[in-house]
Amino acid sequence: MTLPSHAGIVVIGGGIIGCSTAYHLARDHKADVVLLEQGMLTSGSTWHAAGLVGQLRSSASITRVLKYSVDLYRGLEAETGLATGWKMTGCLRLATNRDRWTEFRRLATTAGSFGMEMHLLTPPEVKAMWPLMEVGDLVGASWLPTDGQASPSDITQSLARGARMHGARIIENVRVTGFDMEDGRIRRVHTTVGDIACEKVVNCAGQWARQVGAMAGINVPLQPVKHQYIVTEKVPGLATDAPTVRDPDRRTYFKEEVGGLVMGGYEPNPQPWTTGDVPDDWAYRLFDDDFDHFEQHMVEAIARVPALEKVGVRQMVNGPESFTPDGNFILGVAPECANMFVGAGFNAFGIASGGGAGWVLAQWVIDGEAPLDLWAVDIRRFTGMHRDRQWVLDRTLEAYGKHYTIAFPHEEYDSGRPRLVSPLYAKLKAQGAVFGSKLGWERPNWFAPAGVEPKDIYSMGRQNWFDAVGEEHRHVREAVGLFDQSSFAKYEMAGPDALKALDWLCANDTDKPAGRLTYTQLLNTRGGIEADLTVARLADDAFYIVTGTGFRTHDLGWIADHIPTGLDVTLRDVTEDFGTLSLMGPKARDVLAAVTEGDVSNAGFPFGHVREIVIAGHPVRALRVTYVGELGWELHMPIGGVGAVFDALMSAGASFGIRPVGYRALESLRLEKGYRAWGSDITPNDTPLEAGLGWAVKLSKTTDFLGRRALEAVRGAPRGKAFAGFTVDDPDIVLLGRETILRNGEPVGYLASGGFGYTLGKAIGYGYVRRGEGLDDAYLMDGDYELVVAMERIPARIHLGPLYDPSATRVKC
Repeated sequence: MTLPSHAGIVVIGGGIIGCSTAYHLARDHKADVVLLEQGMLTSGSTWHAAGLVGQLRSSASITRVLKYSVDLYRGLEAETGLATGWKMTGCLRLATNRDRWTEFRRLATTAGSFGMEMHLLTPPEVKAMWPLMEVGDLVGASWLPTDGQASPSDITQSLARGARMHGARIIENVRVTGFDMEDGRIRRVHTTVGDIACEKVVNCAGQWARQVGAMAGINVPLQPVKHQYIVTEKVPGLATDAPTVRDPDRRTYFKEEVGGLVMGGYEPNPQPWTTGDVPDDWAYRLFDDDFDHFEQHMVEAIARVPALEKVGVRQMVNGPESFTPDGNFILGVAPECANMFVGAGFNAFGIASGGGAGWVLAQWVIDGEAPLDLWAVDIRRFTGMHRDRQWVLDRTLEAYGKHYTIAFPHEEYDSGRPRLVSPLYAKLKAQGAVFGSKLGWERPNWFAPAGVEPKDIYSMGRQNWFDAVGEEHRHVREAVGLFDQSSFAKYEMAGPDALKALDWLCANDTDKPAGRLTYTQLLNTRGGIEADLTVARLADDAFYIVTGTGFRTHDLGWIADHIPTGLDVTLRDVTEDFGTLSLMGPKARDVLAAVTEGDVSNAGFPFGHVREIVIAGHPVRALRVTYVGELGWELHMPIGGVGAVFDALMSAGASFGIRPVGYRALESLRLEKGYRAWGSDITPNDTPLEAGLGWAVKLSKTTDFLGRRALEAVRGAPRGKAFAGFTVDDPDIVLLGRETILRNGEPVGYLASGGFGYTLGKAIGYGYVRRGEGLDDAYLMDGDYELVVAMERIPARIHLGPLYDPSATRVKC
């Protein structure tokens, strides 16, 4: 096919992701699509993928994406006439120890919460389903009957035919060589056979996605890793409909293929390929067989399926797969280029994800915003740190090695640390701080008391830090604590039209006098919550915006993308310019008054205000706001003054019992107050009206804002879901999120977050109660509730307001 001079959308890459995206753009949106493939379709890594298709993930939205893949594969042959090799064999996941079994019990609960069928089986039941398997070491197994397997090449060819049927043009043997850029947008794509003008580009180039992105100044942080599996000769007694098997404690997987087995695994010592560019001519190519490295999987596989010891190996496949630093794939619009979208880095889940990823990515390309909560895979979860190829390599190999390890709650990565530290890092470490990492920043999670090793010890139950965090929690409630929150993302917006821009962006009213704060959400066109942040008005034309550490790229990009055209506004990321210390607790005012001459009385410095004060000779932006439910201030100062201000506060606060406090106490404190956390309690799937945040929306004003129309369309109508809190009386219950909510014995939703409230002495969870025909507060309160925790039903109480200090008298005193 001849290269056209113009296309509405150019998709780069003819693997399963590119073909699925082109298919959905053409079928669902009648878009003018051209797909360019530098070799032949599937010739990158798609053709040698193992083809296992699983669906359950910890995110409801990502699970929905994978479920869509299965539904698509089931019916694709009927539409296109090309077989996909889809077989719904189901999948067995094996557990050989109690921690793994607890993980599976929690996953089974999650599956129920997400509407998926999942069963827990005994070893004899596993043996009956898979007679060739050795089950003597099993505690049990999980069984997902709708999982299966497929032929990667066949699915891709079927999607390609479907794309063509709906008008997409697919051109092979054409390599992209560069882009013409103008005002941060791609205007023209250069190829080996000519140029093509376009409005949008979708980078689905697989292991080449990083270097394709680099041509447009875009960072796609993925790393090719060698992934091996074998295809055996026929295995006597193996059923052709045998379920796929994942044996995570032995780090291996199996699927039936032509009477034999495909067997591979995820080793703790993976082999990377290159941190440089992937060769352009790497089509239908593999690495040499490496049986020495693969031996660890062979030993474990034979122990699980003894028949393999006497079966020959027909083929070893040793090919590169694209993996990412956190094990999640990459979707969305690149922050560096307004019209390049990315679908890459699928961590060997490309076949399972392909159908659904193409579906949501196509919608994203057309609408300019994600169609559902895809934060877990959004490319804007990364920062400039992820341009460091060595760091990406190290972290990606660690993530690969964790592919089949037990997913302990609160587990941290170890590689590439410390990367970013506040000036207090050494001081806090000397005081027993146990650090976690968030977007590269080292942050104290908790402080080990004297005699306790400052180290996390992971478990599926209460972890070793539980009591220490409880003491920190109580200290903030009773005295005063100091949190180092220098990692907060911080921006400055200034200019004659700054207020006009924020009026449009923010759901809440930012048109307040200088010196005032506004807590607000930023909404998408569906009314869903895209960001949750604080805006401080410093002057008539200057604002200071504070948001969470992990949302730095995402929130800055959302703001920049949605400032109306023509406004005279400057937006600047000042995250590293300012450090942040949060002084919280009933004695916070006593400490602050001792270090500044500014008036910090309740009359002189009310809640919801910002003032500039001086501490230890350094100017400090003091924001009277709290995330813990106590009197307190966020103190923002030039980064060079953090050490001096910290020392002054600690010295003056000694007589009031001041102590440093970590993020795990912060989490338990906010749970008791019912403060929402973006990414869990509130997401792009949730509106402020559903989340109980209607009070922070300026619908009573005539000011237009992004998302207003969506909220007006449902205002006054019965809610389909409502945010609520839940407590359980059993102090040994551990709530993590995704536990099923039962009302009068029937499932009505699931928890979005969970933890422990030390003041209450109870586990606390938050989630949405759903009802198709609508609900109100009376319906919510008129029911008996239980939570399903690791497949056990636990009596629970529902709460519609804050559990601690509901009148907020302690905050505003």
